[in-house]
Amino acid sequence: MLVRNPYFPSQVTRYRLAPDVVDVLAFCTKNPAPMLLYMEEIAAFRQFWFVTITPYGKEIEPNVPDYRRVMESFRQLSDIVGHKAISWRYDPIFITERYTLAYHKEIFAEMAETLQGYTDQVVISFVDLYSKTIRNFPEVREVTAEERAEIGQFLARIGQQYGMTVRSCVEGTDLAQYGVDVSGCMTKSILERAVGTELAVPKTKNPRQACDCLLGHDIGVYNTCGHFCRYCYANYDKQAVIENMKRHNPDSPFLIGGFQEEDQITEAKQVAYGTGQMVLEW
Repeated sequence: MLVRNPYFPSQVTRYRLAPDVVDVLAFCTKNPAPMLLYMEEIAAFRQFWFVTITPYGKEIEPNVPDYRRVMESFRQLSDIVGHKAISWRYDPIFITERYTLAYHKEIFAEMAETLQGYTDQVVISFVDLYSKTIRNFPEVREVTAEERAEIGQFLARIGQQYGMTVRSCVEGTDLAQYGVDVSGCMTKSILERAVGTELAVPKTKNPRQACDCLLGHDIGVYNTCGHFCRYCYANYDKQAVIENMKRHNPDSPFLIGGFQEEDQITEAKQVAYGTGQMVLEW
């Protein structure tokens, strides 16, 4: 896999995708259905999946399948990888005239009941007002502290009812008093539990302030998701996405495009941290 530096495109890093140097393949998606056909091809890899399922309409998430269809795909995926290796994400949470606190409460409870037994964790976060988000979603507003407390308390209670730990993602510690786990959503212990083995990862400081997740190597590319969610901060504009998607070549080691004359390719330093030592259940 060859990955361009998003800020210096001629700087390219080569990664070897092989189980002996890749401890975990971590996937983040709003629609795992297309991957279900290829799970046997990646069965040799240990995996962890984040699947975002939100009950918003086409005016917010134009190309995301209906949340009921995504939940069905989630359950099929869970049957393959196991409930410890898959987490539901209910984010971002925002409040509008249509998507009220009452709406979130009702629909979250319905979804949690449907996903009961297929995961034991759900990650929540509130909409971040990045400049790109405000440009594409001008009517969005910040969720107030009072609203966060009310919804956080409710979601924690529903999660407990259906056997799910509710975790927050970069939301501080305010929700801890209601039973929300604020220690991080993809921490070392979460990944160790997902893959069933200890990961002897050297301690490094996460450059993302207030984030306690275990960082690896991101091989994704900005401006490549055709879901066109209005709150998205990974797409700069729709036209750039359309042009990039046209440049995708399944036979290329790049996600978008191919080699260029000015490319400076560096081999990634890859070290496996799995010790083979089993981890205790928690």
